[in-house]
Amino acid sequence: MKKFIITLMLVTAILFSGMSAVSASSVHTVKSGDTLWKIANNYGVSVNGIKQANNKSGNMIYAGERLTIPAAVSAADRRLLAQLVTAEAKGEPYAGQVAVATVILNRVDSSKFPNTIRGVIYERGQFTPVSNGSINQAPTASAVRAVNEAIAFRGQGSGSLFFYNPAIATNHWNATRTHTITIGNHVFAK
Repeated sequence: MKKFIITLMLVTAILFSGMSAVSASSVHTVKSGDTLWKIANNYGVSVNGIKQANNKSGNMIYAGERLTIPAAVSAADRRLLAQLVTAEAKGEPYAGQVAVATVILNRVDSSKFPNTIRGVIYERGQFTPVSNGSINQAPTASAVRAVNEAIAFRGQGSGSLFFYNPAIATNHWNATRTHTITIGNHVFAK
């Protein structure tokens, strides 16, 4: 009887561990017209994440191919990120909104910052909208689109970890960083 119970427990553990691995990711069957970007955007994951999960070095996919889709950014994190983009990049061009979202994602991926979107955004002293409460406003439609695009292209940018508006910045230490790009009123750096 004891052997039966141990065997039953092992089988149950194997089944449940297999089930949790399946729920952490999903499988997508490629349809005609699909691209890695469209699939990544649909699932809220990065193109690089899909490529890594499927051992792909290129961008070629084929109709009928089954792709493993890695775990996605949660809806709550997407909304929080869109709220930050709305507050930080109000009045900036769409490309600037994508770049602001990308900075947050780059920080999540960097060992120099917290490893969650929430942790990066709420890290003390990092973003004015957190300290003045403007992060609590509803996100704009363009900020939501910008966040989705930044997630889909995660890891394919210039590695910016910082941004600032030199016209209104009170601390200019960012100017000592390596400049990566200027979009609208924001200077991006790493």
